[in-house]
Amino acid sequence: MRAMSRDTVLSPSNFVLPLFLQEGEGQRTPIKSMPGQFRLSVDLAVELAREAFGLGVPAVDLFPALADDVKDPRGSESVNPQGLMQRAIRALKRELPELVVCTDVALDPYSSDGHDGVVIDGRIDNDVTLPILAAMAVSHAEAGADVVAPSDMMDGRVRAIREALDDAGHDQVSILSYCVKYASCFYGPFREALDSAPKSGDKKTYQMDPANYREVEREVRLDEAEGADILMVKPGLPYLDIVAKVRSLSSLPVAVYHVSGEYSMLKVAAERGLLDYERGLLESLTCLRRAGADIIFTYGAIDAARLLAARK
Repeated sequence: MRAMSRDTVLSPSNFVLPLFLQEGEGQRTPIKSMPGQFRLSVDLAVELAREAFGLGVPAVDLFPALADDVKDPRGSESVNPQGLMQRAIRALKRELPELVVCTDVALDPYSSDGHDGVVIDGRIDNDVTLPILAAMAVSHAEAGADVVAPSDMMDGRVRAIREALDDAGHDQVSILSYCVKYASCFYGPFREALDSAPKSGDKKTYQMDPANYREVEREVRLDEAEGADILMVKPGLPYLDIVAKVRSLSSLPVAVYHVSGEYSMLKVAAERGLLDYERGLLESLTCLRRAGADIIFTYGAIDAARLLAARK
């Protein structure tokens, strides 16, 4: 009776598995702040993606961890056809052609300044950054990406990316826009995973104030008008009201990111015997679905898919 009358259904088909990439072969580097998560060389990333896909998880999202010697103020490595991201995309599409490969489009993994935009005279230059992001998205599309996901929060980047993709003949590549992304402390473990923390200042000049609610509608309307195909809210659980608001404002699919801090809190609390990780994970993901998310980016995608399969 409980299952028959349940309002919200959670399925592996709702999940996207984020993958952290590193150079090398057969390399797996633990991320201390994210128990159970690793930086993976491309070959091992393909193996993990294969496991996830076999459990019904249809998509992965790629984030490259790069050495400092390939970083510069304008992120030139981001468009290298032989770069870590591009090689990973090609390997995944070659080995798992039906897997949806989503790629992060932002400057911070490639920038010597660690910011999502180009820093000029101590400030983020929005307009200088846009063509760099557009070229990055095109490079990912040329490598075989199905979805590009600009997470930078620069104004106008969705339009710039859409126009660049279309001009390059990649009109079939979708844009998953980080439409509503707050300047949150819950990203902390992620910064360790990519070693991408800003070298100076913070990201409050371009990420949203956690106190703001009315701003959400403006962000949604802008990204819709510029050509976004999917709208992302980040973080997840502390912003369930925002997920619900975006769902009410738009007919586009809504994604949400169950971020590193949310995942790590569950893991660490479970390690200390304070709660049950498995129940906590499924409850968290169900709440994100209940609030209106169609797609959930979560580091617990494989764990949750296994748990859901065991329930059948």
